[in-house]
Amino acid sequence: MNAQPNNSANGANNKNTNNTAQPSQEIDLMALLGTLLDRKYFIVGITALFMFIGVVYAVLSTPVYQATAMIQVEDGGGSVPGFDDMAGMFESTSAAVTEIELLKSRSIIGEAVDTLKLDVTAEPKLFPFIGSRAYRKYTPMEEGDLAQPSFGANSYAWGGESINVFRFDVPRTAIGQGFTLIVQNNNGVVLINDNGEQILSGKVGEELTNGKFNLTIRSLNARPGTEFIITRKDRLNTILDLQAEIGASEKGKDSGIINLSLQSTKPSYAEKVLDKVAAIYVRRNVERSSAEAQKSLEFLEVQLPEIKKQLEFAEQRFNDYQIKRQSINITLETQGVLEQVVKLETKLQELNLKRLELGRKFKKDHPAYQSIIEQVAAVNKQKDELIGEVGNLPETQQELLRLKRDVEVSNQIYTLLLSKTQELDIVRAGTVGNVRVIDYAEVNTSKPVKPKKALIVVMATMLGGMLAIAIVLIQKAIHKGVEDPAEIEALGIPVYASVPHSDYQDKLSGFTAKVRKNKVNKPKSILALDNPADLAIEALRSLRTSLHFAMMESKNNIIAISGPSPSVGKSFVSVNLAAVLAQSGKKVLVIDADMRKGYLQTQFGLKWDNGLSDYLSGRLNLEQVTKPTKVDGLSVITRGQVPPNPSELLMHSNFSKLVAEVSAAYDIVIIDTPPILAVTDPAIVSAHTGTTLLVARFGQNHLREIELTRNRFEQNGIDVKGLVFNGVVKKASNAYGYYGYYNYEYKSDK
Repeated sequence: MNAQPNNSANGANNKNTNNTAQPSQEIDLMALLGTLLDRKYFIVGITALFMFIGVVYAVLSTPVYQATAMIQVEDGGGSVPGFDDMAGMFESTSAAVTEIELLKSRSIIGEAVDTLKLDVTAEPKLFPFIGSRAYRKYTPMEEGDLAQPSFGANSYAWGGESINVFRFDVPRTAIGQGFTLIVQNNNGVVLINDNGEQILSGKVGEELTNGKFNLTIRSLNARPGTEFIITRKDRLNTILDLQAEIGASEKGKDSGIINLSLQSTKPSYAEKVLDKVAAIYVRRNVERSSAEAQKSLEFLEVQLPEIKKQLEFAEQRFNDYQIKRQSINITLETQGVLEQVVKLETKLQELNLKRLELGRKFKKDHPAYQSIIEQVAAVNKQKDELIGEVGNLPETQQELLRLKRDVEVSNQIYTLLLSKTQELDIVRAGTVGNVRVIDYAEVNTSKPVKPKKALIVVMATMLGGMLAIAIVLIQKAIHKGVEDPAEIEALGIPVYASVPHSDYQDKLSGFTAKVRKNKVNKPKSILALDNPADLAIEALRSLRTSLHFAMMESKNNIIAISGPSPSVGKSFVSVNLAAVLAQSGKKVLVIDADMRKGYLQTQFGLKWDNGLSDYLSGRLNLEQVTKPTKVDGLSVITRGQVPPNPSELLMHSNFSKLVAEVSAAYDIVIIDTPPILAVTDPAIVSAHTGTTLLVARFGQNHLREIELTRNRFEQNGIDVKGLVFNGVVKKASNAYGYYGYYNYEYKSDK
């Protein structure tokens, strides 16, 4: 069963030559789906490639572990009785928020960096790509075991290598630069820079220095030749980086529970750093809580030696006076006054200590401070009144009273200060602060937090799929080659036939994937003879039927076949259409009017000489240039000698004479012309013919290109009858489109 043409010749007279195709604003989703199905192997290949890359990355990537710790912050402040329920009505800052900021302060993080020497990094040099995985997977049987190097790469670490750098000082200009440490025999090491220059050399455990660089290595476990990369980082940047890496958040609102976390490729590093930061934070909190007691204790420790000297001096004066006066004793009346004076002096000293303590907390106009001032004044008044009563005693008793008073007062003050010092020392030692570590840092090494291997593979696969689809759609948008005959007919050009692509024709042309795009293939035979049941030949038989009606009103029986560009299949259509017409009993002549690159002779097994150019130049006559073929009723005129002026030859009167002669001698004459957008020859030829057909190739010619071709002919007063859509490939995008066009194979049973 032959496929019918997409438009009959009867509709050719009704076409509007001025009609211009308007681009549709609608998105044909089914056509896009078909386009993706056409490139399914490309999409699957790119997706599989990305999935493979994702798997490789997931397998070879270094796992990241997370250490976690927990700290409790207790609320040290009391609340006002009766107002507990009203506290929730007002916004307040949680104590944990303040403690988090303190915990992540540069002061605490900086002390951790200095204590653990985190600004000095020493890492073994690993083999590219696979070295990290090999290093991680090695499990030493005994302490100090090392993995055997692979591929003979002795300079790389393969497992078990370790180094402990105690000190590494560099000039400021060398901060951040990586230096290579090469292990030597007998615990020797050599430090070199990027230029390969030796900086230091020596043995492990020694202090290596050259005046600018200082290096001390506590321990080293590696085979000779192994390399380590040592870097001294900037301290501030190290602190800032660690601040960003440590996560701290309150668990629940106003719970006072702080969760700490730190991620690292080394579990021991994460635990060590997190524990050190927590320990420094707790110690700082305790120091902050005991700061007041510490300051009072420091003040009393300064005063105690002075009071002790005053006591010793008073005792010495009292003893000397008794010896001088031959052991005079104090009377009972004087003893009573003395006890009262000592009591007042002791109370006055206590008030002065309290005044000093309040002076550190409050301003002098504070009520509490003013109250102490008033009490001191009252005691001083009582003391002065009591001392005034002493004036009535004998002079000896008065002097003895003064000396004894100095001894007693100094002794009481010294005892008071000593007691206070012991109390403050106990308070300072017993201070625990309001924070404590609930859970110390720990890492679950069986479950790394990164990478999420399954997620990586899925995301890589999705990325590959989306990228492949995007590439296909972009190529589809960029490549505007016509694949739907309906777009051509929208221009007002009838499509007489859709000729499917023929794999058998490729064999005749010797076509391979290595043949360059748009390169002309020269078939060695005629498809209509070698494989008459081919679908392409069946389509040309449909064209033969359509031409029968299209040529009824033509001025002659000559058909000119042209196209927009080379390699669209003009010669293929011309030769095989001529063969199909001849097989139907017509007397047919094929003329190769492409005197520049014509190659019709190759399909008939003839030579190009003695052809059209020779006739037009007047060297040969029609009988001499007309050559019979192996197809009954089919003759051919080859291109002949390549002339320097093909267009001028076609405009010669000899061409008009040729047209008149062959039109009378043959039933149908087919003239194969070069592409109209390249040369003007087709317009000259078509001016003498009754029917002009265009040939466009599926997916190659753009819609604008076809429209320009039609316009070029119309500018020369030539009416294009229709178009042959050649090389149609059955695609899913076409099958799902609005315009389905297929050719079905319909063979007889054997």
